[in-house]
Amino acid sequence: MSIAKTIIAFSIVSALSACQFDGDDGTQGDVGITGSQGIQGENSKQNVRVEVVGRFSAGGSDIAGKSAAEIVQFHQASHSAFAVNSAKNQIEVINLSNLPTTEVGNPIIDTSLSSTAFTFFDEVDVALNNNQVETLILGAANSIAIFENTLAIAIEASDKTQNGAVLFYQLDNQGVGTFIKAVKVGALPDMVTFSPDGKKVLIANEGEPNSDYSVDPEGSISIIDFTNAIPADLSTTINLSTDITFSSDLLNSDDFDTDAKRIGLLKAAGLKLAGPVGTTLAQSLEPEYITLSKDSKTAFVSLQENNAIGVINLENNTIEIKPLGFKNWNNFQIDFTNKDEIASFQNVNSLYGMYQPDSISSFQWQGATFVLTANEGDSRDYDGYSEEVRVKDIIDPDKINKALSTELQAFYDASGGKNGLGRLKVTTALGDADNDGIYEALYTYGARSFSIWDQNINLVFDSGDDFGKISASVLGNNFNSTHTKNKGDNRSDDKGGEPEAITVGTIGDRTYSFIASERSGDLFIYDISNPFNVSFSAYYNNRDFTVDYELDDDLDNPCDENEGMNCSMIESAGDLGPESIKFVSGEQSPNGMPLLIIGNEVSGSVTIYQVIVE
Repeated sequence: MSIAKTIIAFSIVSALSACQFDGDDGTQGDVGITGSQGIQGENSKQNVRVEVVGRFSAGGSDIAGKSAAEIVQFHQASHSAFAVNSAKNQIEVINLSNLPTTEVGNPIIDTSLSSTAFTFFDEVDVALNNNQVETLILGAANSIAIFENTLAIAIEASDKTQNGAVLFYQLDNQGVGTFIKAVKVGALPDMVTFSPDGKKVLIANEGEPNSDYSVDPEGSISIIDFTNAIPADLSTTINLSTDITFSSDLLNSDDFDTDAKRIGLLKAAGLKLAGPVGTTLAQSLEPEYITLSKDSKTAFVSLQENNAIGVINLENNTIEIKPLGFKNWNNFQIDFTNKDEIASFQNVNSLYGMYQPDSISSFQWQGATFVLTANEGDSRDYDGYSEEVRVKDIIDPDKINKALSTELQAFYDASGGKNGLGRLKVTTALGDADNDGIYEALYTYGARSFSIWDQNINLVFDSGDDFGKISASVLGNNFNSTHTKNKGDNRSDDKGGEPEAITVGTIGDRTYSFIASERSGDLFIYDISNPFNVSFSAYYNNRDFTVDYELDDDLDNPCDENEGMNCSMIESAGDLGPESIKFVSGEQSPNGMPLLIIGNEVSGSVTIYQVIVE
């Protein structure tokens, strides 16, 4: 199949039935009056489809695999999409003023949109608490956010283990920025966002270790107050130690007044901790992505590696850590091996998925906040420490040298051994709960789904095994393909298609969730108007699986021919590696239609979809 461009939609139709009884017919009654027109019920569904109406490409083989189109935002005044281009460490400002309302001729290779470069400082002065000034040498930009005409850019330090900064610019009607100031934040600021009321900027400081794990900074949340569109000189830090609280009335403050006590309580609640001996809780917790409640009083932050969400009280700057629990793969079906090179789904008892969300979003229903998560999964896998192994490594005497339970071993053997369940990547941090050398359970990365959680982080909905099965039904054996080459099924042993980006949009009286998978390039659309009655609406994939290319994004030059790579045809392959997604309402949209802006970091493309609801 050369162009995987398929739309699937479901609708619910009600049918009425009547019973008839034997007996004589009565006399004909008078004709009744015409009833009033009924209203559309909440459970009614609408057909949804997307069309590509514009596409920008930052280049071809020279930028492939270098994150040339990563995080995207929309600036209404200039009718522009902003995209972080890490390959050149600049922001692409893509003009959408003349965006059509008809689909482009060839969505996969279209390059109808162009950009201008927005550059920023690589060295800034920031204020300190003691009224002194510090000069920071900056590295890569990781995230951007726009509120009205203010742009915030989160940039790590040249040494990512040191504190970074957020740079603020005032944008004009052409998207040109005037520098306001820089504010110092925590180590590796990975995501920045404005509160809905525009009074605060929140930053997720991931605090990743260096490769040999000799330096491991603390994760943290930074908050920058905004007054009359001007940021404060200093940020406030929510630390992930003494600022952690527990809301249960069964606990007193002295039950969690030390790091050891906090770790004990959180591990008992299901928090996953992995790291070298001596790693503190704040070092282990790595904030990834932030969303806020509509009233700007509560923030939710994904703690991906820890399989948790932090709930931040912005009135007192405390955070409560909520472990997400585990997905039982005996209740759903999973393809766990890439060796068969076909789509094959099975139930597996004692296999659990850690949700481990990357991007998160939120929406309101009945006045309450609900949080959506794209359950990508992630491991700690560094030169100095790694928790990641394949199942076959657990029983290998030259590696982990432990055993599987009798039940797991029997399934392992029946599945194909080292080429069956043995291929699946799991964590060593969980599974052998009683430390007797036998893994009673296996825990794999991500849930290959999206989920909805209530404001207390109780699970309301999970898409189960939808993503894998929908993708396989359309793409056939190309499903679970990686973004570095067209080879189907080669991510089944890892995290599947890897749901990465998620956003929410309201069109008319319906609310939709849009989820993009990083590896396979799938776009899924769900109607979430009622979070307790969710339905799948549409699917799209803007990729050509017949194109022959290969790159390695772990190389300095991902397309290095000396390493056997071949990117000569990559511009014909379509969108690779969707990393972020932004919804633009029809009221704000340049062409009057609801839009999706998707940044694809591997292909370096930004694709603009219009969403059509019928």
